[in-house]
Amino acid sequence: MSIVRTYRRDEDGTLYFREAWFSTYEGEELGQFVVNHGTVGHQSKTETAKDVTPATAEGLLDAFSEACQEDGFVPLAEEDQGWVIVQYALKTAVGTDRDKYLESTAKEALVGHLAWRGLGTVESSDYAPRKLNIRVLSPEPKKAVAAIKTCLREAKLDFTKLSIATAPFEAPEKARQAFPLPAKAPFTLD
Repeated sequence: MSIVRTYRRDEDGTLYFREAWFSTYEGEELGQFVVNHGTVGHQSKTETAKDVTPATAEGLLDAFSEACQEDGFVPLAEEDQGWVIVQYALKTAVGTDRDKYLESTAKEALVGHLAWRGLGTVESSDYAPRKLNIRVLSPEPKKAVAAIKTCLREAKLDFTKLSIATAPFEAPEKARQAFPLPAKAPFTLD
């Protein structure tokens, strides 16, 4: 699946996003071309063209990229974004089958919730002693924290063991806890 993701900030500081992608139907040559756009942090609007060939999709992606550039929308470099780390406290040092289920369910919920709001992408997850870390790269980390809390609460994913921190792209080890506040202990990844 090819994806083009672009952003533009207005004079008042509001960040907007536009993205387009092509994905094929399972086992078929044809697919759908999707354009998704809106204000970062709010549910986006989506337009879909179905039964599109890969060659047509390539032309549509090129035209989409050109239109975005003309309108001032550009891709954001990773270093222009920030990290949001979702951390669950675990009962064991290495995690149980229940924790692995929590990891996959939380990642799946976050991928969709954040993507449809232009708030970032789930980049990775790992286990540290007694912790599960899920790393999100976001153009608006503070808004992403609020969206993550909403998403995980609605998905009923053990909110009592949850901590969320933000960090600059170049220094994820300098994560500062954003939820819950006040922090009872320093936030660490390991």
